[in-house]
Amino acid sequence: MNEAASSVSTDILVARHIALEIMVAILDRRQPLDQALEDHAGLRAMAVRDRAFTRMLVATTLRRMGQIDDFIRRATEKEAPPTPPLLHHLLRIGAAQIAFMEVPDYAAADTSVRIADDCGLSRQKGLVNAVLRRIAREHQDWAQMQDAARMNMPDWLIKVWIDDYGLRTAGEIALAHMAEAPLDFSVKDPDMHEHWAQKLQAAILPTGTLRRVSGGAIQELPGFDDGVWWVQDAAASIPAQIFGEVSGKTVIDLCAAPGGKTAQLAVAGAHVVSLDRSANRLKRLAENLRRLNLAQNVHVEAADAAVWQPKEKAEYVLLDAPCTATGTIRRHPDVPHLKSADDMARLMVTQERLLANAARMLVPGGILVYCTCSLQKDEGERQVEKFLEQNKAFQRLPLSPADMGDMAAIINEQGDIRILPFHLAAQGGMDGFFISRLQRRI
Repeated sequence: MNEAASSVSTDILVARHIALEIMVAILDRRQPLDQALEDHAGLRAMAVRDRAFTRMLVATTLRRMGQIDDFIRRATEKEAPPTPPLLHHLLRIGAAQIAFMEVPDYAAADTSVRIADDCGLSRQKGLVNAVLRRIAREHQDWAQMQDAARMNMPDWLIKVWIDDYGLRTAGEIALAHMAEAPLDFSVKDPDMHEHWAQKLQAAILPTGTLRRVSGGAIQELPGFDDGVWWVQDAAASIPAQIFGEVSGKTVIDLCAAPGGKTAQLAVAGAHVVSLDRSANRLKRLAENLRRLNLAQNVHVEAADAAVWQPKEKAEYVLLDAPCTATGTIRRHPDVPHLKSADDMARLMVTQERLLANAARMLVPGGILVYCTCSLQKDEGERQVEKFLEQNKAFQRLPLSPADMGDMAAIINEQGDIRILPFHLAAQGGMDGFFISRLQRRI
């Protein structure tokens, strides 16, 4: 084998080795996908193309894991998953390449066998080869018998969505999560939307957000170094827009990292108090603000928003509360594997505490925008109803369909915003979000 071929072969193996290590970090050590990717030094050292392949391999395996595990059960003819877990994960990434990625079957099988040898699974090499080659032969027929959207979501979550929205809509939600999310940008200067849409090869959405379908390293895109835009899903851009005029006003942004909404408010002329309990997340927020040249408009503070109070009451508070983040599964396919019904119950208590404390920060007539990127109504609609029942000093400040123009469908009967991942489907969908605008009575 010549030196060039050897190098290519090594790169191919390294990419898959790292993908396997990241799968172990997520599924066995319960690390979020973004953290596992960021923490892996080997991934950072890879060439851009190989790094992109590794990310896609991990994301595809997580996104399609229900189907993949069904393929493995059929190929092994055993209900119990293969052991040890490392073997199971290796079969998963091999099957993902065969069934859902443009990787030749022989390459996926052969590299998996070599990795088995490298990872102390030499005795299972024959099994790895046999299982993956059977999946290569039969997965298309097996896939015809699968309810793919439902299989790739945990049962507890599907049940909640059925209870909240009905069977049909729950199915549409699950199906929407099968697709990878596009890349959205918020632009500092609204007069430059057309210019940056052309430069970034992006479309302009009804939210004013730019959407780029194709990928690429974010840091290498035009305008990044100049700080003229930041990455932010179209749905996440809406909460900061519904305060109205905030120029010259103080807005408290609770649970603010990574800072997209803080940047929006600062661009609108607000003096922003940006709060988060995580010093590390705030460090990234501060770096983003410096890149955008907005740091002078923002006071950043590390504190627990459930107990912190400002020295003076504010007119505007934005609470993007911690939640199960099930509205972001398209871009965070680890969420279904890391979150549980118990997590939701715990987060609901946190949301209730945060809402109660945020309410105490407002002057009479002040506005509180509460939002979560969860699809469950217990973290959205029902959380707000409970708050209003317990806080008679507050009322809903409803939005009308006319307020959202081409996106009238996202306004519910109560005047809150409920975004589902298949909204704007023709343009590539959106993150799921719930947003409610509340006002302290005068």
